[in-house]
Amino acid sequence: MRVLMLGVLVMAAACGAKETPTPVQRTAAEQRAVDSTVGASRLPGARGVQGALRASDSAKARAREIDSLSRTP
Repeated sequence: MRVLMLGVLVMAAACGAKETPTPVQRTAAEQRAVDSTVGASRLPGARGVQGALRASDSAKARAREIDSLSRTP
């Protein structure tokens, strides 16, 4: 009986070992598209994603403005 239980435990441990999946590498444009889709959905946290996208857009616009001012003689 002990041998059978040991065999079951070994089999369960062998089947339970999973490799962790590698994260998907996306370009900035691809990630923006995914975030935009999530933000437009009714998933929990979608409004937070929309807010983060707006904040990101605002920061990029501000950085472009500052950069253009520094180029003007």
